[in-house]
Amino acid sequence: MPHLELKNLTRRFGSLTALDGLSLSIEKGELISLLGPSGCGKTTAIRLIAGFLEPTRGSVWVDGLDVTRLPPEQRNIGMVFQSYALFPHLNVFENVAFGLRATKVSRRLIESRVQRSLELVNLPNYEKRPVFELSGGEQQRVAIARAVVIEPQILLLDEPLSNLDASLRERTRKQLRELITSLGITTLFVTHDQEEAFALSDRIVLLSQGQCQQVGTAQALYEHPANEFVAGFIGKSNIFSLPVRAIGEDCLILAWPSGRELRLRSPVNSQLKVGQRCKLLLRPERIEFEKHEGQTHLATAKLRNHRFAGPWSEWEVEGEGVHMTIIRPNSLPDAPRTTGMTIDLWVRLDDVHILGD
Repeated sequence: MPHLELKNLTRRFGSLTALDGLSLSIEKGELISLLGPSGCGKTTAIRLIAGFLEPTRGSVWVDGLDVTRLPPEQRNIGMVFQSYALFPHLNVFENVAFGLRATKVSRRLIESRVQRSLELVNLPNYEKRPVFELSGGEQQRVAIARAVVIEPQILLLDEPLSNLDASLRERTRKQLRELITSLGITTLFVTHDQEEAFALSDRIVLLSQGQCQQVGTAQALYEHPANEFVAGFIGKSNIFSLPVRAIGEDCLILAWPSGRELRLRSPVNSQLKVGQRCKLLLRPERIEFEKHEGQTHLATAKLRNHRFAGPWSEWEVEGEGVHMTIIRPNSLPDAPRTTGMTIDLWVRLDDVHILGD
């Protein structure tokens, strides 16, 4: 039985559908990222789970119990808001203890649980500090301590790292993952940053315009995207639309705008027909400047732009009637190349993926 299950969860605001039929099963202790661009339904989803919104349709189940109509205080769910929502007139202790006091926990138990929660987030002896004197990272940890002190079954995090600077965000991300893993709490983490989702998640739920596009590990979404949106949102990508010139016994014959053919292994149960356009994905790091064993000539192209980015370089090339991006590690002993050069590009055909609709 899933620890948390969303069944056809839908929320409309007037004529706007913020979340459209999200169904998801989450096991106990999993850390799930809800990833997607602004306005895709991520925050709506966790507010429905927390009980701050009622669904237009669908339901929320925890351990086999339908909690859809339960008020937030009866769901045993902790939430960390993007703004942290700390009480500025209260010190750290009173902020963390707030949820416990609301449920009439004894004073002695409140003191021990607040201290333990602050130790978990590496803030021992911070009890008497005013929250307005804390750094952004410290405020974020106080908000997490307040969420976990009630010993929730489920923890919801709404972009809790977005207010931190880049270096602090990376360090806090690691600490957050370690904390959640040690607590074993089922967690949903809302983010628009795919690097955060990759670093934190057991699985990622990618949303667009209120609909789930794909659920899977970071590697699965990167290497086997379900459609063009996933391929374009996750990582850097080259996406081509080429017409099917012919269909062989076990291959598709596609045509570049230049007229030259590209032969790919035909996908299982392919419904493609001659004349139909086929969407292809090729990751920039899969393209080579030099031929290696097992590779096929991809295109002849001219180097247009070059950008140095520390450990790697990014090239913009144009040839065969298409534009492509190529990423190459600077540690590789490639021959010197300059903009304006015309070169041959090589690829393993298994790295060229045919995208679904």
